[in-house]
Amino acid sequence: MDKKIAIPIDENGILDGHFGHCKYFVLLDIEDGNIVAEEKVVPPPHEPGVIPKWLAEKGATDVLAGGMGHKAIQIFNYNDVNVFVGAPKLPANELATGFLEKSIEFTANYCDH
Repeated sequence: MDKKIAIPIDENGILDGHFGHCKYFVLLDIEDGNIVAEEKVVPPPHEPGVIPKWLAEKGATDVLAGGMGHKAIQIFNYNDVNVFVGAPKLPANELATGFLEKSIEFTANYCDH
């Protein structure tokens, strides 16, 4: 099954632990379990509910994040986007590969608001 994974990243391409205030998102197109395309995009300004809708409109099927507010998770779920929180701080491609190979662990959601 093909996917589009969205990951909030910092300027160095590493997972940004603060989903709603990240500088960039990387969107990774996945076909047959492999990354086939990558796009770095600047998110819209942070306002409640905006980023989840924006990523859903961009075709995201999965979001890998460190922490995320409960409202954002609900909006993603409403738009049939899977959310995985508690991701380790890794470069985006390494994180996505670990996710696809099921070789990394997701811990608790570390966003408290």
